[in-house]
Amino acid sequence: MSNLIYQNAITTDDWTLVELPKVEKVVRMQAGKVVLFHLTGENTISAAQIADTVIPPNGLVLLPMSVYIARKASLENRVAKQEVGIWLATHERLESLIEVEPDLNRFPLVAVFVERFADGRIFSLGNLLRTRYGYNNTLRAFGDVLRDQLYFLKRSGFDSYLIRADRNAQEALTSLNDFTRPYQGAVDEKLPVWRRVSRK
Repeated sequence: MSNLIYQNAITTDDWTLVELPKVEKVVRMQAGKVVLFHLTGENTISAAQIADTVIPPNGLVLLPMSVYIARKASLENRVAKQEVGIWLATHERLESLIEVEPDLNRFPLVAVFVERFADGRIFSLGNLLRTRYGYNNTLRAFGDVLRDQLYFLKRSGFDSYLIRADRNAQEALTSLNDFTRPYQGAVDEKLPVWRRVSRK
């Protein structure tokens, strides 16, 4: 069974996820403790990884942002045919992509990868993509994506969720309706409740 939720339904995934070649992870310490997350803007991808990334010659491909930026010229025809989507990790700078591709709507899919859910950067990225950069196409969350996050991801502008492989997508789907009237304004409903509901 598929673990992909798109527009409030479980569906099959037509996109091939292209991953960077694996490298040995360096254990980082701070104040005597292992650091489990990356700092925003931290460079964690080497030129060798980018060069060694294999891109399938056909079909819909979801590429790492760093690979797209490095190989943009050779991918132009496929971008024009709507065959290329982009993914970035929560610690990567979205501005790096904007600098080379100001119109993100050229991509039918943008995805944000959560290696380990430790903070709210994915929510900020969703909000920025939808509001500041006007992205209107499919926005996907994948990686360490769990049921309890889906409702808030939806409020941040996401409409596609690849649930973690060890979890049940059918159960996660119900969480999109956990709340009926959110108090705050957000991407999915801009007005706060006091502006939407008349108490007369």
